[in-house]
Amino acid sequence: LPVDPATVLPVLLGPGLDGLGERVVRFFVSVWDDPVARGPFLSLIRSVAGHEESATMFRQFITEQLLGPLAAAIGRPNARLRATLVGSQLVGLAMVRYVVKVEPLASASADQVVAAVAPTIQRYLTGDVCDLGPPAADSAATG
Repeated sequence: LPVDPATVLPVLLGPGLDGLGERVVRFFVSVWDDPVARGPFLSLIRSVAGHEESATMFRQFITEQLLGPLAAAIGRPNARLRATLVGSQLVGLAMVRYVVKVEPLASASADQVVAAVAPTIQRYLTGDVCDLGPPAADSAATG
């Protein structure tokens, strides 16, 4: 990948949780807007969508290298859920803006995308989120 999470996360997290949503979205969009960086990410997204082994490898990578460290840095209740919600929002953004290219999001400026998406990311990080409880398999086994 053109981005090393071990290098990027400390820079994004360094200033603290205030404004982290904006920093994350701005960085994400800047990487995806770069044609050189976009290519490997597009290949990765397409690969995980149609190949279970690739999906498993990507899930392991994203959990260990991105979501785990982000959850640890959040330091709030439901930190893992919060980090996963951030990831889901960003993957959805990538799919709609860069893969499927749905308008008007596909041609919006980086500043417009940041203004629209960052507040949601910030809420996931520091605002109210519901507790989803145990995974469905755990619920079925116990109830």
